[in-house]
Amino acid sequence: MRYYIIIFSFLLSSCAWKPYHIATNFDTKKTPPPPDYSRSEHWAALPLKKDSADRLPNGFVGTDKQATAAVDVFFLHPTIFTGEPKNEYQWNADVNDAAMNANVDGSTILNQASAFNGTGRVFAPRYRQAHYFSFVTANKEDKKQALDVAYEDVKTAFQYYMTHYNQGRPIIIAAHSQGTIHAGRLMKEFFDGKPLQNQLVEAYLIGITLQPTLFNNIKPSANAGDTGGFVSWNTFAKGFYPANYMNGLNTAVCTNPLSWKTDENYVNQFSNSGGVGLKFTFVKNPVDAECKTGLLWINKPYIKGAALLRTKVWHKADINFFWNNIRDNVALRAENFSKK
Repeated sequence: MRYYIIIFSFLLSSCAWKPYHIATNFDTKKTPPPPDYSRSEHWAALPLKKDSADRLPNGFVGTDKQATAAVDVFFLHPTIFTGEPKNEYQWNADVNDAAMNANVDGSTILNQASAFNGTGRVFAPRYRQAHYFSFVTANKEDKKQALDVAYEDVKTAFQYYMTHYNQGRPIIIAAHSQGTIHAGRLMKEFFDGKPLQNQLVEAYLIGITLQPTLFNNIKPSANAGDTGGFVSWNTFAKGFYPANYMNGLNTAVCTNPLSWKTDENYVNQFSNSGGVGLKFTFVKNPVDAECKTGLLWINKPYIKGAALLRTKVWHKADINFFWNNIRDNVALRAENFSKK
């Protein structure tokens, strides 16, 4: 029974759904107030705060090493603001919305940011994330303004982190989906060709189409132990090409998180040291992986009950499926960086 529950959680994370349609245009007068990053409640994760990024999956043997970590992780969460807004703020989420914050903490911070607590101190700001509709609306100006509000917070949070917490420590940038959009922009502004690039251990820029030429000076990493570069992937069922494939996915960076190479060699599930499922449960050898011209392809998960699955888009499991491989890889790159 437990295996069926786990696989059902992956299905819930990946099934197709119809997004809420925002009927009004973006209005600067109806933007939620900005966060104050001197307040711990405006961070989803801080090293000295008890939060979901501190946790370890049920059944996993390991420890949270943030108290002794020599590296910092600045993590940007994906879009959680997807349904009908519960207040007057339509295009951007309110960081003071308790229900929204609980949803962020219990999903992405728990299942994604926690992968980094074995090597780094995790800093994850709350930010006025753009509503999911921003990504499907035909109005490019609405999209731009909503994303600009979100990035304004990300930038402010990073500047606060640098002033009050960093103290010259090595930095890992980690993000998923909408978070990756903001992370790419942040890296262009603060790292790419700038002195701060010397502190960059690696960037895990997952769940968004990224081209190899995204940055002028920061390149895709080709091997598991490389440092100072970035890795990226977008997960789909083997043999599936999404409708937008030729709009950049066909030339996107694809890092195989089981080999950490950008080649197209197949890697079986036994190289997958573990993912996370429902109720934050550790799952051994859940999926295999291979890159195919910009896509990360997986067969159906190697878990009892997987034959029932019909989903082709595994976007929300981009990190879940490879949780422990990411954890191990972060440790390796941090160690190599420390030797430089």
